[in-house]
Amino acid sequence: MTAIAKYLPLFKLRICWLITLSALVGLAAAPSNAAPATIAFLALATLTASAAASALNHYFDRDIDSVMKRTSGRPLALSSSPAVAPIAALILLAVSAAVSVYKLNYMATLHLFLGAFVYAVVYTVWLKRRSWLNIIVGGLAGSFAVLAGGASAEPGFCLEPMMLAVVMFFWTPSHFWSFAIVHRDDYERAGVPMLPNVVGDERAAKYIMVNTVLLVASSAVPVFMGYFGPIYAIAASAAGAYFLYWNARLVLNTTKALAWKNFKVSMAYLGILFAGVLLEVAVR
Repeated sequence: MTAIAKYLPLFKLRICWLITLSALVGLAAAPSNAAPATIAFLALATLTASAAASALNHYFDRDIDSVMKRTSGRPLALSSSPAVAPIAALILLAVSAAVSVYKLNYMATLHLFLGAFVYAVVYTVWLKRRSWLNIIVGGLAGSFAVLAGGASAEPGFCLEPMMLAVVMFFWTPSHFWSFAIVHRDDYERAGVPMLPNVVGDERAAKYIMVNTVLLVASSAVPVFMGYFGPIYAIAASAAGAYFLYWNARLVLNTTKALAWKNFKVSMAYLGILFAGVLLEVAVR
């Protein structure tokens, strides 16, 4: 049990649950009704794929994790046995692939694989240490989770999950750039070019504001196209206005405290938006 507890942080379970919830919301948004077994298998396949990608992220980042204060306590930053991460990742990926291929469908499997690949390889290996665009591209991992959910119910073209995947894509930069302002010194120490390190905190706050405007606009598209009704519209409008309010405060007074508040508000925003989707679907 001690060994399990030691390596459990490898899997970033809070992120895994968020990605899994995103997939389930994508499933709910699809016009086809899903059986309870499909919901369970989708959750399992998404959770294991996300955990595998997180383990690989820890493995590839173990050198900079040991430099940053925030991550210096991670298992591989302290351990001399880094091989446990890729081994665990391969096992989890195998489980995810088996479940998604045999119990879901090939389109769901493809989206789950692409999500894990984007996070573990495109973001972590290729972009994180090279470009401030890292998190923009890395945000596609969450979008692919939504698409995997939609594909589990409807393997063909399905517009509702696709629109929510776009919302998820725009949500990630506003969420993570706020976090990056708070931890800018850590990223500077590790040589990671997050947006605040490249353009400064004040300009980063303005970028967050612009991105959130795009986020709120994208969240309104399903309403204007007639796919979601008043429950979702109220949730999206209220959450969007609240998020923009805190973005504006961050632009006017760019402090780590307000950046952290924006980070937390971004989580509340996504939770309210997802609740709006689920309630809208429930009353159809």
